[in-house]
Amino acid sequence: MDNTSISLHAKVHRWMDAIGFRLNTSQTNGKSKVTTRHYFFETFNFFERFKSDPEKSKFLCFDMYGEKVNVKTLLDLQTAFFENISQLK
Repeated sequence: MDNTSISLHAKVHRWMDAIGFRLNTSQTNGKSKVTTRHYFFETFNFFERFKSDPEKSKFLCFDMYGEKVNVKTLLDLQTAFFENISQLK
C-alpha cells in the first residue's frame, strides 16, 4: 500500500529486471565521483548517472529519432523503449 514512496530508481530497476536489460558498462569519474551506467536491450540504450547515492539517479535515453529524453517517470522510459522496439523488423 505504500507504493507512493517507491523511488524512480527502484521502479526503473524492477522494470529493467522484468524486461531483461543488461548492464553494458559502468564507469566512475575519479574527480567528480559520478558513476554512469549504460544499459541495453536489443537496439534500445539508456544511461543512469548518480553521484554517491543510486537512489538519486538521473536517467537519460533516446527516442526513436535519436533525440535525448530525460526520464522523469517510468512511463517516459517505457514509451521511448516501446517506440524503439516497435521499429524493429
